[in-house]
Amino acid sequence: MADRSTARNEGGIIETIRTIFWALVIAGIFRTLFFQPFWIPSGSMKDTLLIGDFLFVNKMAYGYSRHSCPFSLCPISGRILASDPVRGDVVVFRHPSRNVDFIKRLIGMPGDTVQMRGGRVWINGQEVPQVPNGTFTEIKEPQGPQRLVPACANDPVPPGGACEYQRFTETLPNGVAHDVLNIRDGWIADDTPVFTVPEGQYFFMGDNRDNSEDSRFGAITGGVGFVPAEYLIGRADRIMFSSAGNSLLYFWTWRSDRFFKAVR
Repeated sequence: MADRSTARNEGGIIETIRTIFWALVIAGIFRTLFFQPFWIPSGSMKDTLLIGDFLFVNKMAYGYSRHSCPFSLCPISGRILASDPVRGDVVVFRHPSRNVDFIKRLIGMPGDTVQMRGGRVWINGQEVPQVPNGTFTEIKEPQGPQRLVPACANDPVPPGGACEYQRFTETLPNGVAHDVLNIRDGWIADDTPVFTVPEGQYFFMGDNRDNSEDSRFGAITGGVGFVPAEYLIGRADRIMFSSAGNSLLYFWTWRSDRFFKAVR
């Protein structure tokens, strides 16, 4: 009798291990093929994305590349099952030279010319319109695991004070409207040369225009430069969770108003 009971217990343990194993395999396949988690580490996309936002990247949005597909299916170069990104998409991509993932907004398409003049974007010789949209305010305090302290348009601001930014709504040529922030006029990247986006590559910018390493800066100087299509990983569609603290366990810092919020 004891032998039978022991056998049943051992069989139950084996079955539990088998179930956990296959659950992990399925979860791994799901992550590899369809969605990739991404945690926002910096303030370059404020106020669209805040430090501590957690989202899933839709890896099916543009098809697979060698940076987004499972190892056995990855092409050496180029993309498979490709579909075209849309201007205004918020995209996660692999940095062309630093082997880390970035998230920015797609501004320039292949063949476009892009320039900044006085803090405004010009695409193909036409100014992208902006209209004032109030003020974005946050507390000036260390943010996220890196304990980054925001720069404010109204500096000097004491710790714990109200950090303010000018906010504008920008409407891209295809009608996609999104908010951008301005910290100061006359910043180094408020006026740039004309960039001509090569075929098969894209031009990205952060929504927090005065606090973003993006395509306005070459990769060799710490920026992004032009991003080849094969480096695109996927589109950010929805924020699943958000925490203003430096740990998920700090439940009192959770931003419940950002749970399941669409990324626009």
